[in-house]
Amino acid sequence: MRVSAPPYPYVMSVSRRQLLAGAAALCLAPPPVLAVTGEVRFGLTPVFLDSDIQLLAALERYLSERMQRPVTLIKKRTYQEITSMLLSGQLDAAWICGFPYIQYRDRLALLAVPLYNGRPEYQSYVIAGERSAATAFEDLRGTSHAFSDPNSNSGFLVTRALLARMDETPETFFSSTFFTYGHRNVIRAVSSGLALCGSVDGYVWDVMDSTEHDMVARTHVVRKSDWYGFPPIACTRGARGGATARAIAAALFAMPEDPVGRDILATLHLDGFAPGDDTLFDGIARNYALVRAQS
Repeated sequence: MRVSAPPYPYVMSVSRRQLLAGAAALCLAPPPVLAVTGEVRFGLTPVFLDSDIQLLAALERYLSERMQRPVTLIKKRTYQEITSMLLSGQLDAAWICGFPYIQYRDRLALLAVPLYNGRPEYQSYVIAGERSAATAFEDLRGTSHAFSDPNSNSGFLVTRALLARMDETPETFFSSTFFTYGHRNVIRAVSSGLALCGSVDGYVWDVMDSTEHDMVARTHVVRKSDWYGFPPIACTRGARGGATARAIAAALFAMPEDPVGRDILATLHLDGFAPGDDTLFDGIARNYALVRAQS
């Protein structure tokens, strides 16, 4: 993989060896409040659409009041950092990506799945800049490509699996690639011309089209993927039946019934949270198996 050295501070390039090492290291009536004590540590990854201080404060306040416990939100730059903290017991739960969730299916349990436009699923988009005439994925051959995170489903794995089905790899198909460590950063890179195309969470692109239209308007969607399970809220399997995990899930399910919860959901452009089903992530598991077989 020929990796460019981007001039912007929000972009970090990685080698193929680092990429593979990173992937291996990981990719109704409201319920009653449960009586639990002690601080709750809830992790957030770049799956989270917005790092706005007011939004994060509102979410922290909502969870604390609903659970009647102090809640601290832990936000990290990469999916690997949050997943490692979750697996090591440093977090009670985390909003992660479906890719690391299926990589650690034997150690993680599903607590809740967000509902977007009424369904617990989303798509990955491949986007190109406004000056690109590309209308199909094949048109992007030989161009520079921005990925989000090596452990992101929509920002990496979906495109990587598509290339595997074409008997291609990022090295053979694109002229260069790099990771931006954030879906918004992928859009920013493509809209500015730093990358000619990129892989991005379709939910993030759609929401940003309404909140930051000028930037998104300088890109266009070349390809939409199949539907995949929306980035889930997970905990460890050992914690799944505990009072803390059940209280977190209950608070998330109750958000549409609470004024602060409704405001948070509106800001996130989500309808709410549902228990979900592990089979939602089977498509991600198939893509992961395909990529591993090619490596």
